[in-house]
Amino acid sequence: MNANQPTTPLNPATGQTDLSRYTIDWYRPGPRWKVVVWFIINALFIKSYLPIPAAVKVALLRWFGARIGTGCVVKPGVNIKYPWLLTVGDQVWIGEQVWIDNLSEVTLGNNVCLSQGSMLLTGNHDYRRSTFDLTTRPITLEDGVWIGAKAIVCAGVTCGSHAVLAVGSVATRSIDKYGIYQGNPAVFVRQRIISA
Repeated sequence: MNANQPTTPLNPATGQTDLSRYTIDWYRPGPRWKVVVWFIINALFIKSYLPIPAAVKVALLRWFGARIGTGCVVKPGVNIKYPWLLTVGDQVWIGEQVWIDNLSEVTLGNNVCLSQGSMLLTGNHDYRRSTFDLTTRPITLEDGVWIGAKAIVCAGVTCGSHAVLAVGSVATRSIDKYGIYQGNPAVFVRQRIISA
C-alpha cells in the first residue's frame, strides 16, 4: 500500500465537488470599470520590469485608493490585486515579484519588508462545500515584520510586531511578535533579538 493513500476507502456518499455550480456573483471588490482600468495600469506600471520609479508606482497606487505612508519602495514585477483594499505604513519595502492577492483588506505596518516572491493571500475556498465557495479574510502585518523570499501568508493571519516568516515558509495561523517562524505550516523556532 502507498503511504500517501488513505487507510479507508473514500465514501462517495460524503458528496463531491461540482465546479459547474461555483459562483462569485456575491463578491464585489469595486465597480467593474475600476477593476478593469486597474488591471491595465497594474500590468503596465506595477508588474512591469521597465525602470519605472517607485514614486510613480506609489502615486498610481494612491490614485486607485491605496493608503500609503512615506518612503515606500515598490520593486519590479509586483502584483497587487486591488489597491483600494491596501494600507501601507512608512518605510515599507515590497520586493520583486511580490504578490498581494488582496481580495480582502491587507494592512502593512511601518518598516515592513516583503522579500522577493512572497505572497499575501486573502482568499481561499471552502472545501467542505460542493460549490467550492470563495472565502476571504484580511491579513495584517504589524510594524517591523519581515516576510522572507517565497514565503506565504494565508487569509486571516496577523503577523505580530517584528515577527519573521523565514524563506519558503507558510503562515496558516497568526504568528507572535518578535518570533521567528519557519516551515510549512510555519512553527516558532526562536525569538528575534534586534540590536541597536
